[in-house]
Amino acid sequence: MMRHLEIQDAAFKAYIKAGDIQWGGHRKLKIYGRLDCWSGKKMKRENRVFFKSKEEAQSSGFRPCGHCMKKAYRQWISLNR
Repeated sequence: MMRHLEIQDAAFKAYIKAGDIQWGGHRKLKIYGRLDCWSGKKMKRENRVFFKSKEEAQSSGFRPCGHCMKKAYRQWISLNR
């Protein structure tokens, strides 16, 4: 997991291009989703974190976003009731 505050703007695109960043998340709410999710674009930089894989996000205790990952979110809900 990488915090957005720890990444310089110039290096951000390079991380995405290299595949080191593929998913974004909200540090406090423990939610992860696609980088182009409108919910993720609205969050504050200090709360934003990035992951290389879904597995990394899930192993860090994050759940799928209900907006950009509806199917995965419904599955997560059904498993965690």
